[in-house]
Amino acid sequence: MTAPRLQKDEIVTVFGGSGFLGRFVVQNLARRGYRARVAVRRPDLAQHLQPLGGVGQIHAVQANLRFPDSVRAAVQGASAVINLVGILQETGRQTFSSVQSEGAAEVARAAAEVGARMVHVSAIGADANSASQYGRTKAEGEAAVLAACPDAVILRPSIVFGPGDSFFNRFAALVRLFPVLPIAAADTRFQPVYAGDVAEAIARAVDGEAKPGAIYELGGPARYTFRELVDYVVAVTERKRLIVALPDRLARMQAAVTETLDKLTFGLMPDEIVLTRDQLLMLERDNVVSQSAIEASLTLEGLGVAPAAVEAIVPSYLRRFRKHGQFDTRRAG
Repeated sequence: MTAPRLQKDEIVTVFGGSGFLGRFVVQNLARRGYRARVAVRRPDLAQHLQPLGGVGQIHAVQANLRFPDSVRAAVQGASAVINLVGILQETGRQTFSSVQSEGAAEVARAAAEVGARMVHVSAIGADANSASQYGRTKAEGEAAVLAACPDAVILRPSIVFGPGDSFFNRFAALVRLFPVLPIAAADTRFQPVYAGDVAEAIARAVDGEAKPGAIYELGGPARYTFRELVDYVVAVTERKRLIVALPDRLARMQAAVTETLDKLTFGLMPDEIVLTRDQLLMLERDNVVSQSAIEASLTLEGLGVAPAAVEAIVPSYLRRFRKHGQFDTRRAG
């Protein structure tokens, strides 16, 4: 069963719409004829979104998930609400609980008050019993969303990739800087999914093509170990690097040291080299679409989206990390 399709020109409020995934989502909504209201903490930093739609079609407003009044104001008159907000590391008052649990609850309650369709983007690692606070608060956010909006659609992507991502670009930067790459949880499996495909799934949920109250798991067409993905980055950037799989004990030491140094320097450590203990806990678990989701057709394919392969997209934006530059015509042997 699917919900009735929304009409063109209806307002869709997108919380977190100025981020990496957000720009794909906003552009997709604009192409469908929706009016996108982008709710962000800093509207002045969301102006890059306006050229993605027609004149006046995309508008940024101020909202902070920690302030319910601003959240309610952002959803007034909206026919659908999308929550993309999430963090990988706590900073100041932006904690896992305030953003991914309590914040998601505020958005869902506001959506319910105006009768808007709710689409919530979580993560495959969401688990109430997770050892990671990230995973637990993601699960708490999902539960809160469904409590407020029983017909909400929840989407759990694996690692999301595309131009500007924080995964392939991160490791490409590390490959450029260091001759040896020590990696934790080298055998953990991932199922990277293209941001454009996730955005299409979100738009189809807004259109009413997803099952109300369902939790979808979104992954690409192939699974890779962590080491295989880093090996791939090395190959695409045409470099030679030694990849060393860290034993669990050394991985925990690395996470403790980089997390502590980042706090002592007030977040001035380069993001590429910081690994927190909570992130390490998440890395230790496979991040792939479950068999139960596949059998229930709660996947990209179940929404009619054919997922793009890593190999079809990633080389186009990692070329700038090549040894001799992105415009060099030489190729490694």
